[in-house]
Amino acid sequence: MINTAEIIATGTNILFVTFDSLRYDVAHSTLEDGLTPRLAQLLPGGQWERRQTPGTFTLPAHLAFFSGFLPKLPQPQQPARLWECRPPAFKQVPPETFVFDAPNLLDGLALHGYRTVCVGGVTYFSSETPLGSVLPALFHEAHWRPSFCSPEIESTRHQADQALDIADRYAGHRPLFLFVNISATHVPHGHYLGTSTNSTASQAAALAYADTHVGRLLDGLTTRGRWLVIMCADHGDAYGDDGFHGRGIAHPAVWNVPFAAWIHH
Repeated sequence: MINTAEIIATGTNILFVTFDSLRYDVAHSTLEDGLTPRLAQLLPGGQWERRQTPGTFTLPAHLAFFSGFLPKLPQPQQPARLWECRPPAFKQVPPETFVFDAPNLLDGLALHGYRTVCVGGVTYFSSETPLGSVLPALFHEAHWRPSFCSPEIESTRHQADQALDIADRYAGHRPLFLFVNISATHVPHGHYLGTSTNSTASQAAALAYADTHVGRLLDGLTTRGRWLVIMCADHGDAYGDDGFHGRGIAHPAVWNVPFAAWIHH
C-alpha cells in the first residue's frame, strides 16, 4: 500500500503519466507479447492492473483525476485512495491518503511547496482554445507544442525530452509534481503501421513506440531522487467493438483502462 500522505509530507517528487485513449486489453496484450519491455521492467509485478475510468473522454477523466478520483478496481472493495479533497466532517479518510484542502490536487500540492508542471499531449492541453485552456490552467506551468501531439510520429520522444528538462530545472530546489499526457496512443496512430486506419493493432504499435521513451524518462528521473509514479489511461477507444467507434460512450472498450502506481528509486 502506498502512503501518499507520508510521501507528500516528506517532499517526494511525483510523476503522473496518462496514456491517452489506451485500452486495457491493448496495454495487456502488448505487454504479454513482449512489445513493451521497459514497461514490463517498471510495472509492479510486470503487469498492469485493470481498472475503470471515472470519465469516458479526456476532459472529464482528467478533471476527475485532479479532483481525487483515479480509476477504480472493478470490485466492491477498493484500496485507499492516493489523494482526496478534504471531505465533510462525518467522513473518515484512511491515514495513508493525501487529503488536500483545496478545490483540486494541483492547488493542494502547491500548499505543500510543490511546483506543478504539465507536459501536454492531446489538444485538451494545448491552450489554443478556451476549452483547451481549462486543464493547463490548473498548473503552475504548462508546456505544449504541436510536436507533442498525436499526429507527430515522434511525439513521445519530444515529450520525454521536455519532461527531463523540467526535472533538471527543479532538481534539488523544490518537490515536483510532473504530469505527462502521452498522446501517441490517441488517434491518429495508424502511421505506426504505415496506414491511415486506426485500430487496436495500431494503438499497440503506438504503445510499443512510446515504451522506449517512457523508459528513458524513468531512467533519467532515477538520478534525480525518489519518485512516486502513477501511470494509467484516461479512457479507452472503440474501433468497431459491437459497432461502436470512438470515446465518450459507455462501452467496456472505453471504460476499462490500465493502471499502475509504485515508488521509483
